[in-house]
Amino acid sequence: MGSSEAETQAQSCPAAGRGDPSLADATLIDPKILAQPNDFYRALRAGDPVHYDPKLNMWLVCRYDDIVTVLRDPITFSDKHGYEAQYASGYFEEFKQILEREGGGFFPDAIKDDPPAHTRVRRLMERAFTAHRVKTLEPGITRIIVDLVEKLADKAANDRIVDGVSEFAIPLTISVICEQLGISQFNAEKIRGWSGAVTAQIGRMQSREQMRANAAQICELQNFIIAQIRERESQPREDMISDLVHARTEDGSKLTFAEVVSLVRALIIAGNDTTATAIGNLLFVLATQPEVAGALREAVEDDRLLNRFVEELLRAEPPVRGLAKMAVREVELGGTRLPKGAHILVMYASGNDDDTRFACPRKFDLNRGNLGTHVAFGVGVHRCIGAALARMEIKVAAREIARRLGGIQLAIPPEEITYLPTVATRSIASLPLTLLRRSSCLTAQTS
Repeated sequence: MGSSEAETQAQSCPAAGRGDPSLADATLIDPKILAQPNDFYRALRAGDPVHYDPKLNMWLVCRYDDIVTVLRDPITFSDKHGYEAQYASGYFEEFKQILEREGGGFFPDAIKDDPPAHTRVRRLMERAFTAHRVKTLEPGITRIIVDLVEKLADKAANDRIVDGVSEFAIPLTISVICEQLGISQFNAEKIRGWSGAVTAQIGRMQSREQMRANAAQICELQNFIIAQIRERESQPREDMISDLVHARTEDGSKLTFAEVVSLVRALIIAGNDTTATAIGNLLFVLATQPEVAGALREAVEDDRLLNRFVEELLRAEPPVRGLAKMAVREVELGGTRLPKGAHILVMYASGNDDDTRFACPRKFDLNRGNLGTHVAFGVGVHRCIGAALARMEIKVAAREIARRLGGIQLAIPPEEITYLPTVATRSIASLPLTLLRRSSCLTAQTS
């Protein structure tokens, strides 16, 4: 690309913000950067793409190519060790003792293990999330979403401000994952609290008092899971918990009790927390970017375009900010020499914003030729196992929102939106909205 062409493109691209921060003073745990991170990401990619953040005590990997390098080498960059170093950071031994004493035990996350141990569990889990199986779930997911959208519309019709996170995104994803797990009786608020408590353990921003409160929540979660597992041991059902309890891995062995607990816990949390974040992001974007809302209206009855809309949403506003790895040996990455034991945060969101990979990354563009190469779900052996289900939920939510709701607007200024204090995700805490119901003729086809 010539210099004049590059200048023209730069002038036509939407700006992420008002300028790059000074890296000498900036840290990812700054609440302002957590809320509006793209300037920070851009500055790191340009000036220090493998950046040591002393306040976080982690190396931030920010360029797309370096992110893919890390994700494709699970032997050098260990998921297991990175996750363990991240978990309840600074309070791990006390946290573990609480769970062993009050939560039925401490159960390491089997899905976060490294190959070859990870491969055994991964292949079993993949059977539950095949594209065909997920496709069969669409009618049930649609029923859940239509019901929630209609409830939002009814409340808005009575001049009520609705919360897109607590009244839509969270109950939606909790209902879907509980249905798949076979949990017919559940308290959505409890599950929301449990999810927040688990996410806080990898968020690097909790105090000791918060850790203890979160540990109590996780004990409650684990005791609930253990009771569900014990029921399925004696009385199997047609649900995912029964599948895990009675499954045989490729070597003919059964999962251990600890593995089943950890996997059900992971499904409950990952199955609702990150997808709820994605759907909250969807609503925020529709409420603040009219051109994106217009693109959705144009795509809503075209399945191919709707799929592309979902992919561009995941690229532009990925729910996962960054996940941890650890270098098991000294290694060079992106021109920086990392020591053995370097604790790394792989910045998925920065990779999706990298203009060397995605031209005009702040422009919402359904026609990107490389749209499918975003890293919102990761890459390689640890790629998100529930990606197909998450895509389905986001797609159906986008479709039914576009068909049934119009005039989605924030009820407060955008700068007043707050985010949960975690480096792992970029999750909106609360999303006050005003809505209008669209004409009934637009919703007849799915009613």
